Amino acid sequence: MFNRRAFLKQSTLSAAGLLVAQPIYAKGVQAEYSLAGSLGPDNQSGPASALPADSPFALRFRQIHLDYHTSELIEDIAGRFDPEEFAATLDKARVNSVTCFGRCHHGLIYHDTKLFPDRHHPHLKRNLLKEQIEACHKRNIRVPVYVTVQWDYFTANEHPEWVIVDEHGKPYGTEPYEAGFYRYLDVNTPYRDFLKRYIGELFETVPVDGLFLDIIKVLDSSNPHNIRQMRKKGLDPARSADRMHFYSDVMVEWREDLTAFIRKLDQNASIFYNSGHIGPYIRRPLPTYTHLELESLPSGGWGYLHYPLTSRYARTLGKDFMGMTGKFHTSWGDFHSLKNQAALEFECFNMLAMTGKCSIGDQLPPNGKLDAATYDLIGHVYRQVEQKEPWCQGARPLVDIGIVTIEEMQPLETSARVPEPMMGAVRMLQEGKHQFDVIDVLSDWSPYKVVILPDQVVMTDAMKQKLEGYLAGGGSVIASHSSGLRPDKKDFGSSAFGISLVGEAPYSPDFIVSSGEGISAGLPATELVVYQKAMEVKPVTATVLAMTNVPYFNRTYQHFVSHRHTPSSGKAGYPAVVQTGKVIYFAHPIFSQYAQNAPSWCKKLVLNAVDRLLPDPLVQTPGAPTTLMAALNRQAPQNRSVLHLLHYVPERRGTAFDVLEDVIPLYNVAVSVKTPGRVKSVMRVPENKAIPFKQSGDRIVFTVPELRGHQMIAIS
Repeated sequence: MFNRRAFLKQSTLSAAGLLVAQPIYAKGVQAEYSLAGSLGPDNQSGPASALPADSPFALRFRQIHLDYHTSELIEDIAGRFDPEEFAATLDKARVNSVTCFGRCHHGLIYHDTKLFPDRHHPHLKRNLLKEQIEACHKRNIRVPVYVTVQWDYFTANEHPEWVIVDEHGKPYGTEPYEAGFYRYLDVNTPYRDFLKRYIGELFETVPVDGLFLDIIKVLDSSNPHNIRQMRKKGLDPARSADRMHFYSDVMVEWREDLTAFIRKLDQNASIFYNSGHIGPYIRRPLPTYTHLELESLPSGGWGYLHYPLTSRYARTLGKDFMGMTGKFHTSWGDFHSLKNQAALEFECFNMLAMTGKCSIGDQLPPNGKLDAATYDLIGHVYRQVEQKEPWCQGARPLVDIGIVTIEEMQPLETSARVPEPMMGAVRMLQEGKHQFDVIDVLSDWSPYKVVILPDQVVMTDAMKQKLEGYLAGGGSVIASHSSGLRPDKKDFGSSAFGISLVGEAPYSPDFIVSSGEGISAGLPATELVVYQKAMEVKPVTATVLAMTNVPYFNRTYQHFVSHRHTPSSGKAGYPAVVQTGKVIYFAHPIFSQYAQNAPSWCKKLVLNAVDRLLPDPLVQTPGAPTTLMAALNRQAPQNRSVLHLLHYVPERRGTAFDVLEDVIPLYNVAVSVKTPGRVKSVMRVPENKAIPFKQSGDRIVFTVPELRGHQMIAIS
């Protein structure tokens, strides 16, 4: 049996700077890892089975993530902390899980410690973390413990040799005379040993329900010991791509090592490693996580499209998950600010609609007393969440469409939280009320009736096999621009597209010719500009659905007309949209174009393409505004579907980010839902008010008389 106390006494930090356990350079993810979850019948996605409520890894619906990054210069640490008042404030706000701090970004510890007295906050006079946990446990409030990893100001100053350096030999992050603790520590140094010793003592010192391990980032590391290890593996340390892939392997191996260590301490503690974003990179280390937490503060740099993107991907991975927003007007560390109530409602209710649990970030003031106004706000929202939970517990999404993420195509060093093609695709489908997931090449595509390849999905051998197998099984595909091209980008990687590549289009902008019918139904019969450059393709077996007209000339210093681009010459150019069987291809980067400046005609063309391939979608809301969101989930044990309707409109009132302040009601919203069996009742919940409905075949139609923000409809 593992002797935790003996380990703590005997373990010392190595002076060599190298670790015995060396990371293994991965040859590739696709051949080695498979999807942990799967998609079930009736277009359901999400975990293969919901965790029982009493499972140690089952998340609760109403969490607070309570930051406590507190300078050693502040003296009144926890001076006003009262454990009973602390827990009572949380309980009154209907919080049933709160992440409290073991060690913060300043590198300071907030509980008793024998091993690291120099790191204990110098002005803390009580065993703060233990008192927080014990008071919360009395009220059945779960308390995961926060532990910083790669940001630790104390350690970075004490051990600069453990700080990651860039290719110029400079430490990553905060410069010497700049405020902040943002220097990144290297877990491929003896810092790894320190982390284990600290975590080992933490489990000895306080009851630990779980660990939230923060700041887990793959960086372009040029530390001398990493360079030596790369050379031993035949890698070229002078190449940024090699450095990134090497350190990606380091971080995977480190998580595996630390999770194994934690499991020797406690079999039931939950474990989450936070990188600020969940994407395809997580597949390799996914077994080291018990659940996922999707940090996504819309006003803090993530924006209002990040959570819909990342949650629609995370929910396919077979792990319980929660969204995480903040009570702050801006982002973390924004003391004495409050988010608008409508915004906090929308962000939490959207978490429920995407089948997630809720987490709201706050920061405990240095004096240790929770802010009453903050918990009045949180309580107002969480009391509503508590009422809605019966229709969210164990729910799994019902879906028609899968969007293939381009994140797995991007180099690690250039990846964005919300790449433009994904932003445009998510926004278009949400505005069209379609039910969809975000997927990758390792996902099971079979439950999706339509799969979308937005703008930049490269046709690798694995993707070609996936695509052609999916089409052979009866699936339909929408692709655009360079999606479908081979990695060398010389031609398309599959005959399924029915076209060959000529090259980049010779003109830009150019103009899609709308007939007002077919693929351009609902648009005027005219020419419609697309500002971003198309690919010129030649039909082989494809049918042209729309052509381009070209301008008189491209705009240059010698050739220009008026203020912007040259108008159409009226001369035909090259195909804009083609179709081969169940594959529709757009020559323009139409999803990136919509992300950039949202031409409504681009969205209409894509939604028309979806209608051609998916004439009977799960949800329709004829006449509803594009600002209405709809999400359809299934609770199999209750034999019911639950439709979430949300109407909140973010606005750019300041220059920095979008805000939500007002709830704009909608009245008499017509809804049509596809349902697998005979419907007995349609109810507005949690109000339990019946809605009259009509059923014809496998569809029901009804009208929601009033929608104020969020309304759930239970279809039994």
